[in-house]
Amino acid sequence: MKLTGAQMLLKCLEKEGVEVMFGFPGGAVIDIYDEIPNSSVEHILVRHEQGAIHAADGYARATGRVGVCLVTSGPGATNTVTGIATAYMDSIPVVILTGQVPRALIGNDAFQEVDIVGITRPCTKHNYLVQDIEDLAATVKQAFYLARSGRPGPVLVDLPKDVMQQVAEFNYPDSVQMRSYNPTSKPHVGQVRKVMKLLKKARKPLIYSGGGVITSGSHADLTWLARNLRIPVTSTLMGLGAFPGDDPLFLGMLGMHGTFAANMAVNNCDLLLAVGARFDDRVTGKVDTFAPNATIIHIDVDPTSIQKNVSVHVPLVADCKAALAALRTESEASLDDTEWAADHKEWVDQVQAWGAEHPLTYKDDDVVIKPQYVVEKIYEITKGDAIIATEVGQNQMWAAQFYKYTKPNTLLTSGGLGTMGYGFPAAMGAQRAFPDKLVIDIAGDGSIQMCIQEMMTVVCNKLPVKIVILNNGYLGMVRQWQELFYRKNYCETCLDAQPDFVKLAEAYGAAGFLVTEKKDVESTLREAFALDKPVIVDIRVAREENVYPMVPAGASLTEMLLV
Repeated sequence: MKLTGAQMLLKCLEKEGVEVMFGFPGGAVIDIYDEIPNSSVEHILVRHEQGAIHAADGYARATGRVGVCLVTSGPGATNTVTGIATAYMDSIPVVILTGQVPRALIGNDAFQEVDIVGITRPCTKHNYLVQDIEDLAATVKQAFYLARSGRPGPVLVDLPKDVMQQVAEFNYPDSVQMRSYNPTSKPHVGQVRKVMKLLKKARKPLIYSGGGVITSGSHADLTWLARNLRIPVTSTLMGLGAFPGDDPLFLGMLGMHGTFAANMAVNNCDLLLAVGARFDDRVTGKVDTFAPNATIIHIDVDPTSIQKNVSVHVPLVADCKAALAALRTESEASLDDTEWAADHKEWVDQVQAWGAEHPLTYKDDDVVIKPQYVVEKIYEITKGDAIIATEVGQNQMWAAQFYKYTKPNTLLTSGGLGTMGYGFPAAMGAQRAFPDKLVIDIAGDGSIQMCIQEMMTVVCNKLPVKIVILNNGYLGMVRQWQELFYRKNYCETCLDAQPDFVKLAEAYGAAGFLVTEKKDVESTLREAFALDKPVIVDIRVAREENVYPMVPAGASLTEMLLV
């Protein structure tokens, strides 16, 4: 069957099971758009290319499948770079399809030409410039394989316009073989047994769970191990939801804005089992003092992540799902002859006592609305059964602290890059994946305006995303640092000049609510969540509320500033 490059590309997407892609047309991809009506792949027109890549990212995080976006050359491609870096830092499988000028014009500074392959080389898992239509199908097959396998990540495929116009026979490969890429998925049996021996010996073990647990789909095995071996669990921001947030063994998030119990547990444990986490600086604090008494075991599919930031005693290079399944098999044999509950009782009692001594809390107020109260109410109303996206800053940390994530793939947030403007288009992607689920973007008044144009996208596509703005009139997290470390010099963080978010929502054809009194928070949220349309809820919260606990930059995890 002979097809044009544009037809071939869409057939490749169909073969990969792609149901939807997010994009914005332009001259370099016009041939592809000419064929989209003939394809089973749905296209959602965004209002900015950054919205397209974030939506594909949100779709990928919510479903566990590869997200796809399609943009034109030049500025269309460069507008995706922030979103590509976001996905790269958080190991999210996304395929980015970019248009390129005809091959004969590459290097001539042609209209809307940029070297997007060169630009994105540091922030993609891999990228391609397709120079021959005969290579197109195999390239797309490789792109999807690379995006989803090993440590997942974004892969970019640059498509010259004339290649999209060429005609060739279409043959889609059944499999991928790459001599230079063979990620290790199965754990070494000897290392698994070594880990099991250390677990049996430990009296103060702690599981440190990261985003890799969610990406690999290994949450069930992690939960089984923690509960049956009676091991407390702490999590990174990216790992929230891998272990039920309402389980008594869960200590909450660790790190800069982690819980007192989690940070104290890390400092006092004698064994730290890190699974699918990369020991980010926001987690470790001062590296020299991180887990000083612990034997550290690190399970990760990416060997370059092991020994990168923290010295590890026992490395285990493997897919988290395969490694945890192997540990579970080893553990099942010892359930009857090892007194796990008795051996760990004193330790579990201690970490739970730390949690009771300094729980996540705030000084409630009947006069002003506290942002933590709003997040608690969202959790109470949804009973934890919602997909939560966040922007970045204080709103992100309060959403991490005061909403209990009981299932994986229900928190969509920019962890590694900290991308303001991420939450709303990511929520859009998740809502397209799960049209019947309640999807909420917990936002700040600063970050929501970075991709606000996607209100038109959700309205046009009947995606009933709910945006809850914790509106404090500041760029809150930067203001908090200015208060604590820069003599309250609130330079360029005050956002007194704001749009009327209610009128803005209505202008786009959505619904808008303004809440200024605490008594109206719950009723307004219930009314907003019940509407089958996009909604903005603008809640005016305490202006100078801070996120606590907080570990100052460069300090040890035990040097927390508490409420």
